[in-house]
Amino acid sequence: MERFDIFKPRRAEEFAFKDITYSKKDMIATITFNRPDVLNTYSTLAITELTEAVRDVRNDDGVGVLVITGAGDRAFCTGGDVKEYAGPISAYPRDFYKWGENFNIFHQMLRGVGKPTIARLNGMVVGGGNEFNLACDLAIAAEHVVIRQVGTQVGSVAAGGATQFLPIVVGDRRAREILLLCEEIPAPKALDWGLVNQVVPSVVDEQGNFLTCALEEKKRLLKEKKAKIDLRPLDEAVKILADKLLKKFPECTRYTITQLNYWKEMVWAATMRNATDWLTIHYTSAEPYEGMNAFVEKRPPDYIGLREKAARGESSEFLWGPYTQKCSECGAKGIPAEFNCCGVCGAKIK
Repeated sequence: MERFDIFKPRRAEEFAFKDITYSKKDMIATITFNRPDVLNTYSTLAITELTEAVRDVRNDDGVGVLVITGAGDRAFCTGGDVKEYAGPISAYPRDFYKWGENFNIFHQMLRGVGKPTIARLNGMVVGGGNEFNLACDLAIAAEHVVIRQVGTQVGSVAAGGATQFLPIVVGDRRAREILLLCEEIPAPKALDWGLVNQVVPSVVDEQGNFLTCALEEKKRLLKEKKAKIDLRPLDEAVKILADKLLKKFPECTRYTITQLNYWKEMVWAATMRNATDWLTIHYTSAEPYEGMNAFVEKRPPDYIGLREKAARGESSEFLWGPYTQKCSECGAKGIPAEFNCCGVCGAKIK
């Protein structure tokens, strides 16, 4: 009997992806964030491509395991493209709702792909990158990896998986520490806290020998270019793990994951659309404007300045105050409270 065409898999080479790469070999599919020049941030295009690739993984009965990773050795994924947030999304905040729905669809596809997923953490895991890590079933990290959330630091909220999944994965107190302080978590601590399942060596000296000194010393040598990254142990560990998963019954594996995902699915359904709507409105305010532009301009955000405005009784929600003034010359309304002149006719505001 003929199968539905819609469920027929395609050869990985048929996909003309730009911001990700996609391959299939030995029953293992690999999706790679492929923007190493911007630390593998995901663009709007990348979200669309990721969804298409994961859909093909779901449809391909010849694939038993999905590995997600990043290109190079500096970053697994460092979240959404802040230049998009500071540009088109800040200019047209209503588009964030549409963006958020695409993001939502991808995350649901990833959790519901029906096959075990492994996060191959080859470099820093930041913001939305950690939300992808949390969405995967298992994770293996190279020892030089750091994990970090940055939402409250850049004018956003990590409600695309982090606020929902971190309390489940690491517990409430640790989740609050990660999300409120936005501090780096080195790989050994990530292993201790349950953010990853395994940490493997990745730092070698100039002769290619794996270093056995303390992690901080390894990082110092990397910074001074007296050491380099070797991801062969990571690849070996991921392959061993994937092969173990392949030697289990596929339907039993699929339903086990469905059961394990119960609490993730519950909290996602309860919060995600609400979070998308709130963030859509939030992108019209001063916090994301300051946070995102500070990031793009490579300067510290003015957190205290915003707090001091609120303490003085001024508006910390609007860049130039609420829209309370009216021009007595041309009758224009909705002029920001801190404007001295009308933006329509140029007259002084009395």
